[in-house]
Amino acid sequence: MNLHYHSNGKLLLTGEYAVLDGALALGLPCKMGQGLIIEDQKEGGLLWKSLDHKGKSWFETRFEVLELNGDAHKTSTADIRGTLLNILQGAIQLNPDFLSRLQGQMAISKLEFPRDWGLGSSSTLLNNVAQWAAVDPYQLLWNCFSGSGYDIACAQHNQPLTYQLKDQKPQVHLLPIKLPFSSELFFVHLNRKQNSREGITRYKRVIANQRHFIEEISTITREVAACRDSRVFQELLLQHEVLLSEAIQLTRIQDQLFPDFKGFIKSLGAWGGDFVLAMGASKIPEYFTSKGYSTVLSYDELVL
Repeated sequence: MNLHYHSNGKLLLTGEYAVLDGALALGLPCKMGQGLIIEDQKEGGLLWKSLDHKGKSWFETRFEVLELNGDAHKTSTADIRGTLLNILQGAIQLNPDFLSRLQGQMAISKLEFPRDWGLGSSSTLLNNVAQWAAVDPYQLLWNCFSGSGYDIACAQHNQPLTYQLKDQKPQVHLLPIKLPFSSELFFVHLNRKQNSREGITRYKRVIANQRHFIEEISTITREVAACRDSRVFQELLLQHEVLLSEAIQLTRIQDQLFPDFKGFIKSLGAWGGDFVLAMGASKIPEYFTSKGYSTVLSYDELVL
């Protein structure tokens, strides 16, 4: 009998970096995510196949039972196989019965978005494995890697949400009201992948654990979550952008790349890569395509 799992991709609208230190953040689960299908196969061990958004195989490997039963802390995560093995071993440590269920199985993982989009190829994979293994995905994340866990919350829920870590416990609150001005919002891919670990390292060096900064970010997040006016929404996000720019000593992406844009542009997630949010101007798709940015998606195309 085949098993099917699915997890949503993610975008972080507010709270980037600061969510690591307990700031309230606003996450946007995406319509595109990653699926995982488990099938029986005749050979021993676990056969793994990873497919891209076009259904093309980009990674295949096999794990033997003895390897899966190894020590996750001694596994190198320097490559794709090592990262995947670390997740599987971490799941086995949380649920030892999972090891026996891997024998004679084939796992087919399929992305629904291009691998370079930064919508959560790792978080959706980890959440799918956690569902398969029947373990806590947040614990699996923190045992294997690091991070706030907001992307796990997005993977699990089908509507915008606020997320906060309190005493290392995830606090998730769903936001059921759709933005009345969603048609004015567009997401633009910058054609480059940002290493979030580098950004986090910089953040921790410059600003981490400054209570006043965390409180300011949380206040803005609360106001954004309750906002139903596009002008006020833009003003709040500008406050957030300026506050974070000053805190981490990085120039706003709008000032770097799009100084002639008549509206407002906000970085999302790790500053300097992946997607940005654009609003407050006419003919937004035309502006960005004329600059060579071909991936321009409306809010309603991308966000659940």
